[in-house]
Formats: sequence, C-alpha cells, structure tokens
Amino acid sequence: MKGKEYYNDIQKIFEDLPDNFNILEEQIDMEVQMEYFEFSKKIKEEKSDENFLECANELFLPETDLERKKQILIGLAGMDDVKAYRTLERFEEQADSDIRSWAVLALQENRMLLQTSLLDEQQFFISTGLGGKGKKLRYYVVFINRHGNEMLTKSQQKLLKDELIFGLKPEDGEFESIDFSDGFSTSLVLLPVTANIKQVFSSIIEECNQYGNFLEEDMIITNVKILSRNEILDIINKQDKSELRDGMEEE
Repeated sequence: MKGKEYYNDIQKIFEDLPDNFNILEEQIDMEVQMEYFEFSKKIKEEKSDENFLECANELFLPETDLERKKQILIGLAGMDDVKAYRTLERFEEQADSDIRSWAVLALQENRMLLQTSLLDEQQFFISTGLGGKGKKLRYYVVFINRHGNEMLTKSQQKLLKDELIFGLKPEDGEFESIDFSDGFSTSLVLLPVTANIKQVFSSIIEECNQYGNFLEEDMIITNVKILSRNEILDIINKQDKSELRDGMEEE
C-alpha cells in the first residue's frame, strides 16, 4: 500500500510541473550528484569573495588537484556570466573521466542560472541517474518471465519488442534498446515526465500475455541506474518471499 501511495505522490509531482523545467540528459550516478550538490551548498554557504573566472585557467592545468577543480566548477556554476558558461562548456568537452560528471552538472546549473536571468523566470531542474532527453526521462524496465529461469523464445522476444515499441507511441515515448536473459528481459526507454509509467508497462504486459501468458504482471522500473543481473535476481527473490509470507498469513 505504501509503495502505491509513494508512486501516486511522485506521479502527482510530475503532473504539477510547470513548463519551464530542464532534464539532465547525461547518465550520472546519483551518489555523484548528491556529492556535487552537497559540495555546492557548502561552497555557497562559505560566501567566498574569490573571482572564479580569474582562476578558471587552473581547470585546464594537469597539476591542479581534483578538489580544487571541483571548487572552481562550483564557483563558475553560480556566476551569472556568459564567460563562466563558455569556460564550463570548453572544460566539459575535454574533462577527464574522474571530473567529467562534475563538469556536466556545473554546466547544467549555470545554463539554468543564465536562463532564469534572461527570461526573468525561475527554471526547474530534474535529475535522475539515467538522465533523459528533452522533456523525457529515461527508464530501465525489467520484464520478468513467468517460466522461471528460461529465456523467452524468439517469437516471444519479437512480440515483446513489437508491443513495447507500439505501446510507447501513444505516450510520445521512445524505444532505445532491449536485451533478453534467462528469467527476464530488460529495456531502456524514454517517456515524458507526465506519462503514467505503471499503466504504460502494465498494458504492454497484458497485450503480450494474450499470446501465451509468458510474462509476470509484476515488473521492475527504475530511473536511478541500470541494474546488474544479481541486483535484478535479488529484487525478484525478495518479491517471491514477500508473496509467500502474504499467502501464509491469509491461510
């Protein structure tokens, strides 16, 4: 019950979103995002008088340590200046892997600051681990096979893929990829933030099951990260145990 209420609360938030929102398109680990925003809050609370544009060249020097680069990125992100944006844009294009996620987040933050200033309208930012495109969020969906650890047959695989592509279109969704494994199938899709996610995928499963009843009604949907096989199996096993307990209680 709590899970359903939580889902409905999230859906309501998305439905009430104003038009002026931005979605982080890159796939960035949520822990990295939290670290960025916590560090950003700390820097802003310190209210440093440092002009980060004057020291921006340090970003491009190999001898500059990682913490200093993070500090400069945060500083530039909070500047209502096109020069800061251009500097962040240039750095993001060549940033090493250990700092690139921070560069992407800083560039996004500064872009929103400039938009707010130019349009005189507060901008809203949505970020998830899997990112998105335009006004759509990326979701990782796991369809669970009804027949244990068996892989879907070729005809079942084709049916699921076709129904997935067909079922996304009315919601202005986009199909990106699908993979088939023993016990389950996984897919990456894009859907508008206002789409009724649960209803979309439940309908797809219902359509598929008219031709063999080969998918479980339950599914796994996340926009946080791509799950490993072990993580997926762990979720499925916990769900099975929960259903077993519920059945024993009813008896």
